[in-house]
Amino acid sequence: MSTSFRPPAAGGTTCRGYVGLTFDDGPSGRTPALLTALREAGLRATMFNQGNHVEADPGLVRAQVAAGMWVANHSYSHPYMTRLDPAAMESEIARTQRAVAAAGGGVPTLFRPPYGDTDDTLRAAAAKYGLTEILWDVDPQDWNGASADAIVEAAGRLTDGQVILLHDWPATTLEAVPRIGRVLAAKGLRTGRICPVTGRAVAPDGA
Repeated sequence: MSTSFRPPAAGGTTCRGYVGLTFDDGPSGRTPALLTALREAGLRATMFNQGNHVEADPGLVRAQVAAGMWVANHSYSHPYMTRLDPAAMESEIARTQRAVAAAGGGVPTLFRPPYGDTDDTLRAAAAKYGLTEILWDVDPQDWNGASADAIVEAAGRLTDGQVILLHDWPATTLEAVPRIGRVLAAKGLRTGRICPVTGRAVAPDGA
């Protein structure tokens, strides 16, 4: 798929691995600014979108793809999924699959349960739609009012293959993005896609 994403110019830095930046709960009114910040920092990320938000502004999904991001499933309405019966679980997943595809985001292969609330029944429901459940290794608590400094510090703990949980909407997350880029570059880490087989960050397609 052709996108307008351009990786940062090569500077001779040895690549010591790939990490997965993930942003939950979008798209939102902050998405355009977030995409600009990510692109300017030479970063790519996986956007775990809510189906209801996708339906409200499908153009933002197209903007995510155009910026070189990957689009994934974060349920339709962000419930505690394990409190639902299996049919309702499947509805939350299926509606989001359809919404993302209709918006031009492709067919997601990754699913993140809201709040990390999961069980075997939910994983089986996701698997019926070809989805791999993805949680995280590092949670900077940006959803809980963490400062930009705390978010950057947490990102600095990432190691090869690991995934960080971030959110689309906090102002402090947006503020942290340029510094996250610098911290990762200093460690020789680059941002990659999340492999649906292993759930780990790997080199982007074509890298």
